[in-house]
Amino acid sequence: METAPTFVRDDAVAPWGSRAAESKGRRWHEPSAPTRTDFQRDRDRIVHCSAFRRLVYKTQVFLNHEGDLFRTRLTHSLEVAQLGRSMAHSLGLNEDLVEAIALAHDLGHTPFGHAGQDALDGCMKPYGGFEHNLQSLRVVDKLEQRYPEWDGLNLCFETREGILKRCPLSLAQEWERDEPNGVGRRFVAGEQPSLEAQLTNLADEIAYNAHDIDDGVRSGLLTLDMLREVPLFERFREQTLADHPAVANHPRRLLAEIIRRMLSEQVYDVIRATRQQLATHAPDSADMARRMPPLVCFSEDMKRESATLKRFLFRALYRHPQVMATTDTAKTVIVELFDFYSRNPNELPGDPAQKANPMRALADYIAGMTDRYALREHHRLTGRRVFLD
Repeated sequence: METAPTFVRDDAVAPWGSRAAESKGRRWHEPSAPTRTDFQRDRDRIVHCSAFRRLVYKTQVFLNHEGDLFRTRLTHSLEVAQLGRSMAHSLGLNEDLVEAIALAHDLGHTPFGHAGQDALDGCMKPYGGFEHNLQSLRVVDKLEQRYPEWDGLNLCFETREGILKRCPLSLAQEWERDEPNGVGRRFVAGEQPSLEAQLTNLADEIAYNAHDIDDGVRSGLLTLDMLREVPLFERFREQTLADHPAVANHPRRLLAEIIRRMLSEQVYDVIRATRQQLATHAPDSADMARRMPPLVCFSEDMKRESATLKRFLFRALYRHPQVMATTDTAKTVIVELFDFYSRNPNELPGDPAQKANPMRALADYIAGMTDRYALREHHRLTGRRVFLD
């Protein structure tokens, strides 16, 4: 194996963090890269893969046709990576691993956001169901085909572990039989993922709560007055107006400053609360941290405030009649695509009949679509233009 030059280092990582030099490795052996750690290499492979590029036209909350200024899965993933790296640096965790997990965590999302996932899961119920988190791992393990000797991106164990947030026990047990001590083991053993994976999961929550407020107000479905019932928002609205009274006449600037302060306080809260947990439990290695309760966390006060914000967004935005009408139409598109392809497999690229699991191959194809490609394909197959009539 090649030895990386001395300028490739991760010795700034604390004892409880994941060091690339101590990685549990890849499924297929590869020589080390001369100028990058293995986690940096994972990040680069993710950025260059086709599934990552398609995130630019995949929905967060507002569908792709509704405007160019709303978040997409790509911009969301970038925001998660930025927040995650900032917190990882202060906690002595591996920033490159956090970034790799953040950039890959939504690769398996369907078009049309959670509406698309729910519709595809319903279609796939007789065939094992569909879950975007499991699909993200499937993308990096199997569906990306860029190398001559194996399927997938051949990422490090730690990156794959972080992508897999949840997994049914029965499936984890099956994976453990096929890949002993692999990504399914922690679900069987009742352990935690790495601290970097825990941190990325929390960065994901912080990012989507903040940008869904911004997108909700931009869409006109939320107003600043409506948001005043959310304590976390109201506290920073009052602070902002006290510090900058004139900004009351500039709603966009006011909202941007409130969200900036909300993000900062949540980041600082995670750092403070996690440092307390690290001091209490004192893990001396990344593996020891896995055997402890979750250590990356909000304080109890911030956890309550974040939960209140999520309940508000669920009620006022995600279940808004206008959003529901759009997502209901999107679900119809997915169901009709699935129905057509299942009856006309010759319309699929390649020959799904030659695949080990033709229905899973069908789900892979639909999940890989962008919003706009799904709409174009639906129009081609049905003759109807939804959202455009």
